[in-house]
Amino acid sequence: MQDLLKSIKQCTICEKHLLLGPRPVVSAHPESKIVIIGQAPGTKVHESGIPWDDASGKQLRKWLNVSEEDFYDITKFAIIPMGFCYPGKGKTGDLPPRPECAPQWHKLLLEKLQNVELILLIGMYAQKYYLGKTAKKTLTETVANYKEYLPKYLPLPHPSPRNRFWLTKNPWFEVEVLPELRERVFKVYIN
Repeated sequence: MQDLLKSIKQCTICEKHLLLGPRPVVSAHPESKIVIIGQAPGTKVHESGIPWDDASGKQLRKWLNVSEEDFYDITKFAIIPMGFCYPGKGKTGDLPPRPECAPQWHKLLLEKLQNVELILLIGMYAQKYYLGKTAKKTLTETVANYKEYLPKYLPLPHPSPRNRFWLTKNPWFEVEVLPELRERVFKVYIN
């Protein structure tokens, strides 16, 4: 695992497309029990090198009902974004994750994770990649039908502060999905 993580952190496969240059952000351990597959680091995470070290990460930890200490315990959580480096700024936010990362590294990483009990698919890119044809037409439909993907996957919206409108428009998420998420995370901890 250490050799693989070292190779990922030295990756320059899409360097020519990265305005801020490569700085792959990933964390995993052979004992990790929950895998978080998100989009790609933002500028703050690019600067710090710490996954989910921003407002979105704070919200995600609230959703999971875990402390920062537990969240960054690599034996509990592996954090594997769809794109390992900050992709740059687009017209309405960050650009999509670079498409090279997941095919290059995800399978190799997941093969080393033998104790995974739950994979959280955060955002449309992770959901489409991992759920394939079983993903619904929209992120909202996919998240609303989360039970179809259990026990292996649990699809979630992105916890970005920019998603406040989505959360307000879809109150069922906090009523139905968050309790399920918290219960499953808790069960993984007590096993």
